[in-house]
Amino acid sequence: MIHLRTIQRRGMRRLPDRFPFNVSVIATLDEVQFTSPVTFLVGENGSGKSTLLEAIAAAVGSITVGSEGVQRDPTLEKIRELAQDFKLVWTKRTRKGFFMRSEDFFGFARRMDQAREEMERYLKEVDEEYTDRSDYARGLAKMAYNRELGDLKRRYGEGVDARSHGESYLNLFHSRFVPGGLYLLDEPEAPLSPKRQLSFLVLLKEMVDQQSQFIISTHSPIIMRFPGAQILSCDSGRLEPVDYADLEHVYITKGFLDNPNFYLRELGF
Repeated sequence: MIHLRTIQRRGMRRLPDRFPFNVSVIATLDEVQFTSPVTFLVGENGSGKSTLLEAIAAAVGSITVGSEGVQRDPTLEKIRELAQDFKLVWTKRTRKGFFMRSEDFFGFARRMDQAREEMERYLKEVDEEYTDRSDYARGLAKMAYNRELGDLKRRYGEGVDARSHGESYLNLFHSRFVPGGLYLLDEPEAPLSPKRQLSFLVLLKEMVDQQSQFIISTHSPIIMRFPGAQILSCDSGRLEPVDYADLEHVYITKGFLDNPNFYLRELGF
């Protein structure tokens, strides 16, 4: 399902010559049409793909996972100003879904692990305080903490950090998924090994099959290979469609794996 069909620049005022308006891919942006339920924004660091994704999230009013929220995050103040220049055209307006950056996940994981440790500490304190009380009294005192700890474990496992970051990311992503949503993800490969990136592709397919749309900023040739995805490159200073086989990320990775010694010699090893 393509919920968000088009982004258009309003073009009703002269844009300031400062970040993020002077980022090339932003300054040249006129209209973006989304032609697939999965769109990848690709390009080198500094090309503007993450800036564009953040602006889309601010324009949509996406909720966030693991941060203060797009509308409250002080680091996104200038991005919110840019988002005011965006006109969104919907096939079907959805308020489901979320925006998540890789750094948001690590912050979220830290907070969830701290919450779990806090609940476990409270339970231990109750055991110590109620040593001479009945099991019934002790159970009543622990009820609220057990309920909250149980909810955390049901949603995120024994602790978001209990296993690998990759497993925790996939678990978090799956637990927060609601069918029919718009999901904006910035570099989801950061906590994922190549094997976990393949698992992420499986989740992506399941969610697309349930009427969800994704716009993803990524460097990963594995994730970019999602069948039928739209790939938009920011590298030329303009947002342009590109074929998977023509991506620099793809042919450099493939070339290195096919002949690593050549690349290492060129690098002076």
